[in-house]
Amino acid sequence: MRFEQGDGIGVVRVNETRIDAGVAIQFKDEFRTLVGDSPDPVVLDLSRVEFLDSSGLGAVVAARKLLGKDRVMALSGLLPAVDKVMTLTRMNTVFPIFADIDAALAAHVRDTAG
Repeated sequence: MRFEQGDGIGVVRVNETRIDAGVAIQFKDEFRTLVGDSPDPVVLDLSRVEFLDSSGLGAVVAARKLLGKDRVMALSGLLPAVDKVMTLTRMNTVFPIFADIDAALAAHVRDTAG
């Protein structure tokens, strides 16, 4: 994973193609280390993730909880298999989901401009 911060929003880019039981704990730990105590909202870029199982979904939800209730975590770049998991589990009603990073950043700019 890689973390980029700027313009009041953090972007966590996931480099793995799978988030499953084999990497779920490492994913949560690395996410916690990367985002630290920043108060900014976070976009989780999943554009390289081709597979997400229940452990991986749990890791994404746990990452969201690590941010606390006042910080937003959006998802971007969902490939069809990951999008299907989000829809079937109704996580698409929990997380703001954007087609790509640019759309997520544009939405954040609109939200903070008003």
